[in-house]
Amino acid sequence: MFTGLIQDIGVVERVIPGGMTDVWIRTALGAKDFELGESIAVDGACLTVVECAGESFRVQAAPETLRRTTLGSRTPGTRVNLERALALGDRLGGHLVSGHVDAVSEVLEARPEGGSWVMHFRLSADIAPFFIEKGSVAIDGVSLTVNSVGVDRFGVQLIPETQARTTLRSRAVGERVNLEADMIGKYVARLVSLRQGPGGGLTEAALKAAGFGG
Repeated sequence: MFTGLIQDIGVVERVIPGGMTDVWIRTALGAKDFELGESIAVDGACLTVVECAGESFRVQAAPETLRRTTLGSRTPGTRVNLERALALGDRLGGHLVSGHVDAVSEVLEARPEGGSWVMHFRLSADIAPFFIEKGSVAIDGVSLTVNSVGVDRFGVQLIPETQARTTLRSRAVGERVNLEADMIGKYVARLVSLRQGPGGGLTEAALKAAGFGG
């Protein structure tokens, strides 16, 4: 489990393809102290540390992970967002993030607004029901608030601190990113779907009938 608060921007050092793709990442988090087998979120994808050497660590990505995330396109020199797993007693400053990527999206728009950086991303129909204004989303592992939702897109704003501490500010239009929808939203959608029965849709009326909302 993670919070979506990025702890370091790591750098991909080596990518070794095979049945399992091995990825070496350099970090300032003190990789020599990592526990083998511990979980770490790399651009929002939960992976397992399998080896440590100096300031670098190695993770392995299965073919399914490569298909469902952007990890397969990361090359040596690529910067990635890193977060170690949440420990009991830690502050939950972002929101609950599982590290299970729901979809790969792409940047549709990126522009400054005051001191913030506004970004819009493509929103596929299969995860659109989980997005609401002022709800939460993890983009490349970064916990953010959804500021706007359209039919096929959503928007967020990055404050200067987020711009400095994550890779999102450097993402250009057309670049792909990992999305994880809000966990609570997914459970609500599943509950409503079960109550509606076969063919039941997630609508405002369905939510109210299930006891959500006024």
